[in-house]
Amino acid sequence: MTTLKKEVKLSGLGIHSGTPVNIVVKPSEKQGIFFRRVDMVGTDLIPAMYDNVGETKLRNTTIGKKSGAHVQTIEHLMAALFIVGVDCAIVEIDGAETPILDGSADIFIKAFSDAGVTDGSLRRIVVKKPVVVNARDAIKQLPLVERAKIWLFGKITGRKPNNGFVKLEPNDGKSLDIVATLIYPEKIIGSQSYSYRFDGTKKSVNDFVKNVARARTFGKYSEWEYLKKHGMGRGANEGNVIALNDAGDGTLNETIWPDEFVRHKIVDAVGDMFTSGGMVCGKLESYKGSHALNNLVLKKLFSDPANYDIINAK
Repeated sequence: MTTLKKEVKLSGLGIHSGTPVNIVVKPSEKQGIFFRRVDMVGTDLIPAMYDNVGETKLRNTTIGKKSGAHVQTIEHLMAALFIVGVDCAIVEIDGAETPILDGSADIFIKAFSDAGVTDGSLRRIVVKKPVVVNARDAIKQLPLVERAKIWLFGKITGRKPNNGFVKLEPNDGKSLDIVATLIYPEKIIGSQSYSYRFDGTKKSVNDFVKNVARARTFGKYSEWEYLKKHGMGRGANEGNVIALNDAGDGTLNETIWPDEFVRHKIVDAVGDMFTSGGMVCGKLESYKGSHALNNLVLKKLFSDPANYDIINAK
């Protein structure tokens, strides 16, 4: 069990809601990452766990009940907590969505690192048998209206959101090895792949900080109006999103790396995997993956005790 040495305060806009939001990430002796909606009276702590993920829409990870206390877009914050090694914290938040900040995990990591982390290690969830889920599985679980929106979005953008998959397989049982692949019709993205290995060492932490953490979320400028009409992207701007031009052959703002797009998928995958309650030790292959698929593969993993072992931290 590890926690922050002091609390961290951050403020910004929700990328989908567009509303200002403040968070205070507090040290805790309670095992797990929990959110508390301080803008709502009498609400319980909201566990940031895979089985409490209420909605993804393929674009973000939301915990809690949509009709009650919930928090959207937790993945970048969760990735940062994982990388610095914090598995016990309470996140007080005065809105329904974590601040997007610069669209990456970088600011979160710096703030948590500056606060300091207590000694300890994360529990390990060792993958023993392969599990795989595909995009059709994820789409089938959505309400009809949401499926229609995804179909329409695919028609507008030329993307095929129904042929991706996410697979977890055993490895040496000591690391999380991620291989992510993106295939987009836009020329500026095209086909991109990136690999990252986290084994808890300082080297793997530094690798993430140097080569992954700053990768930002992205979207096509012409799609923003569509997203806003459907309650998404209202807080997006050129300071927190890589904006693709209408032709899809360039961006309106500069990228850090040519393959920043797929590197951001690593950020998302790391954050989503931490909703397992520990460090998933296995090989994660994400082919045109999504938050929904990341969540489904965890649900499938934990559906059968023969699929995994849990090694508690000492």
